[in-house]
Amino acid sequence: MALTKGKHNIAEIEGVRCSVIETGTTRERAEFLKNLLVFNGYDVRMEKEKAKDGTELESFVIGLTDILFNPMIVVYEKKLIRKDGFTVTPAHWNQQPEETTLPYWQVKR
Repeated sequence: MALTKGKHNIAEIEGVRCSVIETGTTRERAEFLKNLLVFNGYDVRMEKEKAKDGTELESFVIGLTDILFNPMIVVYEKKLIRKDGFTVTPAHWNQQPEETTLPYWQVKR
């Protein structure tokens, strides 16, 4: 689920009702999100997406057993922690490079 959409979806993943985090993701993205959410104490479910005719696709569906979980709310309220101890930012969630420039008043000479 992109952080620009606040829609909350629920689906059955691996036989368990889950709050859908993202659909149509690659294996690398799915593993990144799974590791991040497991580190924060959530029970993550993940399976391959299926086409309308029942064949498995190469993309994945990721969900949490916590039905009330909404990634947009949790990320913007800064409730997730990275392994390095910092909070998860929207850029980190989307796997984009974070800005490393500091404002001039925070730079120490």
